[in-house]
Amino acid sequence: MLPVAIDAMGGDHAPAEIVAGAELCVEQGIPVVLVGRPEEIGDTSIEVIPASEAIPMDADPTKSVRTMKDSSLVRAAEAVRDGKCSGMVSAGNTGAALTAATLRMKRIKGVGRPAIAAPVTNIGGGLPRILMDAGANVECTPDLLALFARMGAVYATTRYGVEAPRVGLLANGEEDSKGSPLTKAAFPLLAEAEWQHATNATFVGNVEGGDIFGDTVDVVVTDGFTGNIALKTLEGTARTIINALLAAFDHDDDARQGAQLLLPALLPLYEQANPDNVGGAALLGVNGICMISHGSSSANAILNATRTAHELAESDLVGKLAAALS
Repeated sequence: MLPVAIDAMGGDHAPAEIVAGAELCVEQGIPVVLVGRPEEIGDTSIEVIPASEAIPMDADPTKSVRTMKDSSLVRAAEAVRDGKCSGMVSAGNTGAALTAATLRMKRIKGVGRPAIAAPVTNIGGGLPRILMDAGANVECTPDLLALFARMGAVYATTRYGVEAPRVGLLANGEEDSKGSPLTKAAFPLLAEAEWQHATNATFVGNVEGGDIFGDTVDVVVTDGFTGNIALKTLEGTARTIINALLAAFDHDDDARQGAQLLLPALLPLYEQANPDNVGGAALLGVNGICMISHGSSSANAILNATRTAHELAESDLVGKLAAALS
């Protein structure tokens, strides 16, 4: 298996934390290469693909990718395009990662626009829910939402082994009549039998925000604007609840004694809600594996994102998407 290219210059804690994550990958037998400035990466036994530039987190995505051709993001995407690497991972500028992957790897035939598939942890147990698009496409057409449904179903099967994915359309009510003009126009496209048969999926109709944590749907389809807000709201709510619980447990001596009994049971929930244990979201629709991680990713997050990229390459996600969209 080819190595995964890790953008060493991307993220709030680059390059130190990214390099530490790459070292963890090597320890676990995951082949990787680092992409970035060798002098900043420092001493490491991991192969480095030199790249003299680093795209800032606040840079214009399209302009920076087109002008900074020797950036770590662009070089990582080119390594995948050229068959030198099986996939890429970056905790850098999300828009630039999306643009670099799209321009360098190109899109799978039939893909109007790639989309970000973000796993949402199921706190109640079980497999994560897939939310897409989680931010790649702020404005969408009904046809794009239908495309996201197809790709999301294939991803659910390939990544999580869901044999018959249940796909829902995010709306403000479960009734067919609810939703925005976009979702109302997309509904009949998602209800068509052809794509459901091709992906062994079932369209369950409209779903609401609360269903993302429920047990009625595996893939939640929406536009990137709504999806990104929903994802950040869910993540922020989880952090707020966890911080409030920790503060309550440290309120006084009685609370601290109670915490000693409760924390062993609550720690697994904390681990489930920790985004570092997910690692990142997959960009679906490009001719290569691309994992986009949080800007604040730790070494553990890079490990998990890289492991996912490695496994997706081994399971031929791109080939399966191409077959489903042909």
